[in-house]
Amino acid sequence: MSTQSRLIGEFEVSVDAKGRIMMPAALKRQLPPDAHDKLVINRGFEKCLVLYPITEWDRQSAEVNKLNMYVQANRDFARYFFRGATELTLDNVNRFLVPKSLLEYAEVEKEAILFAFLDRIELWSKSKYQQQMNEAPQDFSSLAEKVMGGAKGNDVP
Repeated sequence: MSTQSRLIGEFEVSVDAKGRIMMPAALKRQLPPDAHDKLVINRGFEKCLVLYPITEWDRQSAEVNKLNMYVQANRDFARYFFRGATELTLDNVNRFLVPKSLLEYAEVEKEAILFAFLDRIELWSKSKYQQQMNEAPQDFSSLAEKVMGGAKGNDVP
């Protein structure tokens, strides 16, 4: 696997009463070996949580740490990005414990979805995930043209 992870898949999982989630075997196999079963979880942009293999978290953190902290927007972003960030380790049966405050933020209760893409795994409440996927985008074809139709590297404003 390259230095940057390429994760893929959508997995329904259960959250036990203590906030533990079993890492699906098919997803665990995709984690980079140099991550040593360690992840970091933090708040996502939408009402979800984001898990990063520790090696990817280190890369993301390094990018945020390059920001000029004399700029208010940069400080605000860094605070929000790092807020609640917690290192997780898979136990001997491949479970990880999500802090209660993060589960509450994402409104995750008993049923959840792990959605893996690129270098991260989003953790959603099952109902919020279904709502997100059913509502947006209204016209995937137009969104694809806007995002992918122009010059490589163009981002949607």
